[in-house]
Amino acid sequence: MPHDPAPTVQFHGLRPRLFGIAYRMLGVRADAEDVLQDAWLRWRDADHAAMQSAEAWLVTVVTRLAIDRLRAARSEREAYTGSWLPEPIVQVEERTPETAAELASDLSVAFLHLLERLGPEERAAFLLRQVFDYDYREIAEMLDKRESAVRQLVHRAGERVRQERPRFEVPAETHRRLLEKFVIAAQSGQRAAIRALLADDVQAIGDGGGQVPSVAGGMHGGERVTNLYWAHALRYGPRLRYRLAMVNAEPGLLRYIDGRLESVNAVVIDGERIVAIYAIRNPDKLVNVSA
Repeated sequence: MPHDPAPTVQFHGLRPRLFGIAYRMLGVRADAEDVLQDAWLRWRDADHAAMQSAEAWLVTVVTRLAIDRLRAARSEREAYTGSWLPEPIVQVEERTPETAAELASDLSVAFLHLLERLGPEERAAFLLRQVFDYDYREIAEMLDKRESAVRQLVHRAGERVRQERPRFEVPAETHRRLLEKFVIAAQSGQRAAIRALLADDVQAIGDGGGQVPSVAGGMHGGERVTNLYWAHALRYGPRLRYRLAMVNAEPGLLRYIDGRLESVNAVVIDGERIVAIYAIRNPDKLVNVSA
C-alpha cells in the first residue's frame, strides 16, 4: 500500500506551534523535542479519518505530554542548585525552525522564569489562552476539564503574572542601542558608564546549575550589579568579549572568556535603563548555542 504523505505534511506544518507550546511549558529544548517525537509516534499510528481537527488532536497530545513531563521534573527543579532558568534559544544570524513566528511573542527568559511559579495545568491553560489564543471550550477539551475550571485556572495564573511581571514595551532598536552602550562600558571596565545604564533596583539572576559559581537568590541593586560587571572587566581584561544576539526573540548578549562562550544573557530594559539581567551559565544549557 503506498504511503499517505498527508499526515506527515500536516504534522510538519503544525510543528512550529507544537514546539512553541512544548518549549514554553518545559523551558528545555531537548525535552520539547522529546515531547514532539512522542506526539509524532502517536500521530503516525492514529486514525486520522476519525479526527475532526488535526491541530486540536496534536495540541491536546503535546500539552498533556508536556504536563506529565513538567510534573516529573518538578522535584528535580526544586532540588536544583541556585536559580533555574530556561535553556535559551539564541539567534545570531540565520533563522531556524525554532525562531519561527510561533516563538515570536511571550518567549522571553523573564516570562518563562515567571511561569515556573505556576502549576503544570495552570501553566498550560494560561499559555493556550493568552499566548496561543485558544478559546476556553477548546482548552477544556484539551485538558479534560470543565470550562469553568479552565477559566479559573487562567484567571488565577493571569493575576499572578500581572502582579509579578512589569511590562515594558520597548522597540527592538532601542533595546539594541542600549545594549551596545552596555557592551562598550562592561567590556572596557568604565564603572560610571556601567552604573548609568542600570536602574537603581536592577536585579541580576544567574543560573550556574551547581557547575559554575552563581550568587544564591541573585544580586540586587545598581551598585552591586555595577561592581559585578566592573570586577569582570578588571579580572579578564581583553580576554572578555560580548556579542549581541537575539535571546528568546529579544535583544540580548553572549559573553565570551578566552573565546569560549561563558554565558547567555537575557536583558530586560524599561526603555532607558536595564532593570534585569538573566545570565544562563550552566554549561549544559549552552551546548546548543556553542554548537
